[in-house]
Amino acid sequence: MIVQLFKMMKSNTIRFIAFILIAGILGYYAGVNKVNFDWKNFHPQISITSKEPPKANQSLDMSKFWTVYDKISTDFYNKKEINAQKMLDGAISGMVSSLDDPYTVYLPPAQNSSFKEVLSGQFSGVGAELGLDDKQIIVVSPIDGSPAQKAGIKAGDAIIKVNDDYIQSWTLDQAVSKIRGPKGTIVALTVIHKDDKVQKKIDITRDTIQIKSVTSWVKPTDEIDSIKKGANKTDKTPTPTKDDSMISKNGKKVAYVRLSQFGDNTNQEWLTMSNALALQMQKDSSIKGVILDLRNNPGGYVTDAVFIASEFLKVGTPVVVQDMGNLGQETLSVKRNGLLLEVPLIVLINKGSASAAEIVAGSLRDAGRARLVGEQSFGKGTMQNTDDLGGGAGLHVTIARWLTPKGTWVGNGKNGTGLTPDDVVKLDSKDPTLDTQLQKAVDELTK
Repeated sequence: MIVQLFKMMKSNTIRFIAFILIAGILGYYAGVNKVNFDWKNFHPQISITSKEPPKANQSLDMSKFWTVYDKISTDFYNKKEINAQKMLDGAISGMVSSLDDPYTVYLPPAQNSSFKEVLSGQFSGVGAELGLDDKQIIVVSPIDGSPAQKAGIKAGDAIIKVNDDYIQSWTLDQAVSKIRGPKGTIVALTVIHKDDKVQKKIDITRDTIQIKSVTSWVKPTDEIDSIKKGANKTDKTPTPTKDDSMISKNGKKVAYVRLSQFGDNTNQEWLTMSNALALQMQKDSSIKGVILDLRNNPGGYVTDAVFIASEFLKVGTPVVVQDMGNLGQETLSVKRNGLLLEVPLIVLINKGSASAAEIVAGSLRDAGRARLVGEQSFGKGTMQNTDDLGGGAGLHVTIARWLTPKGTWVGNGKNGTGLTPDDVVKLDSKDPTLDTQLQKAVDELTK
């Protein structure tokens, strides 16, 4: 998800608590999400600072909320089952859910900690980025080398059950919390693969997920195994075919850069890679260009997206436009000197390319710097602020939609339209060892 960090901690405790408790009314009447008051471990000393509504909403009648709260506190038969903190968490979740925006979410301490772990590059789980598609929880992308990817989880998979529990009424946060767990434990996901109708149950052993944002290599085109038919099969010396002869480019090389996410360590990893690659390309004229692979990249910080795009664009070039509605628009442009400003560039995208990955791809195409190859991207066209609320909890609020420099909104439509590649290329379903999208990128750079 695209995240900008704005420290907006509330100092007025009275307004803060009253604002949170409004959620009970908003969430209930919106009927978007059933708030589960899972009350345990009664805390007998419940102290309410104020029953006054926020000053900005003096016309809001809080009496019904307080009537319900007081009746629960005094009349509920099992006082040991009342937990004031969980009541507050449920109230906040109800308020946030009333907005019907899958990316505006309240994260209790455990979920907020998990979110931060992902951006830091290490967490325990199955290694899959989840999202919502018309209220269906889906896999945006499995992380490279993760237990989910190794078990056969794919971008676009619809998750039907976690273990034996159907999840059609779950929130995204509930799904994440149920799927994650300690290293070595097993979780069973029942999924329906994209373009399939059959449910498949997949057992996945959780592990510590180490996320390296950037990987790269430089190879002669005829030594790239994934674009040679049968290269990874038992027969290591397949009979040459017409396709194989087409990818032999007389010693020409390409540089391949895989960007798997935008996290806390992305920029430093990228700088290390780009410095080495720029020096190598200066010395080796047989390298014909760069392939930037953004497939299955679920996104992250918008500032990192601008940073990455700046490697290929001149200072002052627009990267992304933030459309904040009544507050107007703001354009984020290149402010640093990139090292790969003139090299030919192909960008690979697919359904798992979302948010910050789409910003990079869209900006490079709008500037005429890159050709997009692959499949339609995910279509997450909004930006979120994150606030730490104290006690480990967090709040993500959608503050704007984003547009490419030429004004394209990838979120146009109920589920997002995404970016359409210049060259639409699907993977070969009959030969999973053959990367037809990478092959097209190589052909474009070396033709």
